Amino acid sequence: YRETPTMTAEIHEVFKKQTGGKGRFAEIKVMMGPTDKKVQGLQFVNEIKGGALPKEYIAAVEKGFREAMSNGPLASYPLDNLKVTLTDGSYHPVDSDALSFEIAAKIAYSNGVIQTRPTLLEPIMSVEVVTPEEHMGDVMSDINRRRGQILGMEERAGARVVKAMAPLGELFGYVTILRTITSGRASSTMEYHHYENVPFDLAAEIIEKTTGKKIYIS
Repeated sequence: YRETPTMTAEIHEVFKKQTGGKGRFAEIKVMMGPTDKKVQGLQFVNEIKGGALPKEYIAAVEKGFREAMSNGPLASYPLDNLKVTLTDGSYHPVDSDALSFEIAAKIAYSNGVIQTRPTLLEPIMSVEVVTPEEHMGDVMSDINRRRGQILGMEERAGARVVKAMAPLGELFGYVTILRTITSGRASSTMEYHHYENVPFDLAAEIIEKTTGKKIYIS
């Protein structure tokens, strides 16, 4: 599974730490939300004007968010498709360094990512089943039971070919079940196709099973 944001939120984070010697300071303002279409992973946009932050501090902010995305807020699955726009920031000539800005970015992520209303994603597999025609009904019923979607059917070398999409989480043990319902006469292949939102009620079940916490997703 993966997690992904659905809304954009504005986050203002100030990281300040004073010890006996040199302190730490970093201030950033960012917009966090879904990436532009067809952009995966982290989409980092720098809109800092007038040299308000040195380049090495901007790079540290990007690094902080990229590393933080390995841990999503819902069930600790990796977060995908996050757009972070750095809009402003400030630094202290003595107390600031790259590590301070990296830490500030990670804190901003931790405090702010839940405001992007994240949801759970599941991998969807492309499935092809070759079966004798007399078992077509059983094969299609089983795919539907697995939250699958039948895309089409065709004939190949005297057999019927069923093409479908189905969530990977519903396909564990599928080969064994397919052999059972077709008396060992059908075969199947599957490959990853894309990620898709998990239905709200099922997502809540997965999160509760993973974390032990009940959460409402809408």
